[in-house]
Amino acid sequence: MSYMLPHLENGWQVDQAILAEEDRVVVVRFGHDWDPTCMQMDETLFKIAPKVKNFAVVYLVDITKVPDFNKMYELYDPCTVMFFFRNKHIMVDLGTGNNNKINWAVTDGQELIDIIETVYRGARKGRGLVVSPKDYSTKYKY
Repeated sequence: MSYMLPHLENGWQVDQAILAEEDRVVVVRFGHDWDPTCMQMDETLFKIAPKVKNFAVVYLVDITKVPDFNKMYELYDPCTVMFFFRNKHIMVDLGTGNNNKINWAVTDGQELIDIIETVYRGARKGRGLVVSPKDYSTKYKY
């Protein structure tokens, strides 16, 4: 479903997308359209995009076509989702130790909506780090 979501084709477009939004969270998925993990994430993002359109906007960036941010944001994983609000990177404490990004496919749409809503509410209050509504650390997986 990646073809249904807006793609940003160069570094300038990414910067402008992040700069232009004043009242909504910018959700950027860095990765490749052909990657299986990204395909799962794109499917979830496509499903929730209409539901979060009032407080978030979703963009996709191919890290091969737009390598500008690979070093800056340490985009070494096949699929990475990051959040920005008013030109500021918003970190999310997911319990994984990496607060900068989500680097796995979230397949449950409601979970992702909850994360985006938490980011939005925290960012509106001026917080640069928000705590995820669900703990994704391994301690609860067994």
